[in-house]
Amino acid sequence: MHKVHEGLTAEGAGLTGDRVVTPGSAARILVGATARALRGVDCADLGHVGPLSRFTGAPEPVRRAAANRAAGRVALTRGQTAEVEAARVAAWFVGQYPRRRYPGVLIGSPHGAAAHLAVALGVPWLPAGFEMTVHWAQGAVDRPKAALDHGAALAARLLAGNTDLHVRQVHCPASRGALAGATVALAARWQALPEAYRRFLADRLAPGAPVLLLRDARTWPVLDSAPGHSFQVGCPASGLDPVDFHPDSHALRQVLRSAGGDGAHWEPPEVTSPTGYAEHVVESGFELSAREWTGRHGHPLHRVLFPRPEALSAATADLYRGWLRAAGKTGDRLVVECGRLLDPWQVVRAGLVPYWCENATRRSVEGAEWWLAGSEPFSSVDVLPEPPGVRSPALAGLPQWLAVAGFGRRRRAVDRPTARGYPVSAVPTRRATEVLRAQPYDLPVPPPMAVPAALAALRAGGTPHGLLVC
Repeated sequence: MHKVHEGLTAEGAGLTGDRVVTPGSAARILVGATARALRGVDCADLGHVGPLSRFTGAPEPVRRAAANRAAGRVALTRGQTAEVEAARVAAWFVGQYPRRRYPGVLIGSPHGAAAHLAVALGVPWLPAGFEMTVHWAQGAVDRPKAALDHGAALAARLLAGNTDLHVRQVHCPASRGALAGATVALAARWQALPEAYRRFLADRLAPGAPVLLLRDARTWPVLDSAPGHSFQVGCPASGLDPVDFHPDSHALRQVLRSAGGDGAHWEPPEVTSPTGYAEHVVESGFELSAREWTGRHGHPLHRVLFPRPEALSAATADLYRGWLRAAGKTGDRLVVECGRLLDPWQVVRAGLVPYWCENATRRSVEGAEWWLAGSEPFSSVDVLPEPPGVRSPALAGLPQWLAVAGFGRRRRAVDRPTARGYPVSAVPTRRATEVLRAQPYDLPVPPPMAVPAALAALRAGGTPHGLLVC
């Protein structure tokens, strides 16, 4: 295990946002990608090649040890959780955007299509929460009750200085592999608009500019551990169902073996809310405070609720196709992105239609296949399958990714470097930039889409998939 040094941060100095928010987490990547695109810059500097890229063909124990060492270098220590200031994290997010007036803003749950939607509208995207990872020195991937005990102590330290947060702890070996036994994953959600967001909206929104609130409506069994702290075993992004995390589940035993655990030790705590919202939901207090703020300041608030990530991905892809065609472009070339492999600026520079898969699970890839099967054919389909770095029975195989590319009439391409080490290698966000830079230019970029037109397009394209726009 990587040695932890408790005293790296001066007492009372606090931690900067880039130290607190987990590298590679959804909120961090999406804010970075959106802010760059609004400056007319791509994601070439976003993400770096991790150490796991050197261990693609290594035995599983060697790979797990390398993953744990890498996690140890970036995770917070137990002592540092008391130094986290959520207000500084919010200020770090808004500080990444260019200083100018915007015709609107997107806030809420993380989703790759939200970054593309924001760029089409020429507006920022801000998350309603952020993710952290904290050291678990004596951790075990197959001991969810021990994870809960350790996480409860961390959450208490965190909440002592951040009463405006709710902390959802997620113990998911299926999506995090061996890291679930080396670190604790905490999803912090603001229970009201943070002050930095209020200042940003007041200073940067044009008069009467709308606010779009995106909300992930997926549910998952939840244990309410203590005020401000809740716990869940597994997550929707794992590609598995809650029943698959039962001790008798064959899928769970496969997952634990791959992560270095033993299914015989698995004893999850009993949930208190069998149908609670999953970790990326927007807190009701956050939504209420956003509604109150917009009402007082003359900005309309629109809610966009998606029951599955595929619904927003499909609606945004359809929106892009119409937007590009209205600007005189073909809207006939598709890029299927996955996880962190996205680059909104290169997409609009090349005049591409983006479809975003949350991850490399079969469920996520099947969503892309169903949407493609019901869409007007594309002349070219480029696919960027992000290797998840773990093995799981829920993952899509390369043949399924090839089937997605097969929908292209003339060009059908799956990126070879990302496919070469799939599913256990690690690929940085900038790999998407390298691939998309090779696409021919299709300039000029269309003028920003008006928010009313975007809402109409989301309703038209998303309603059949269960998207709710109100």
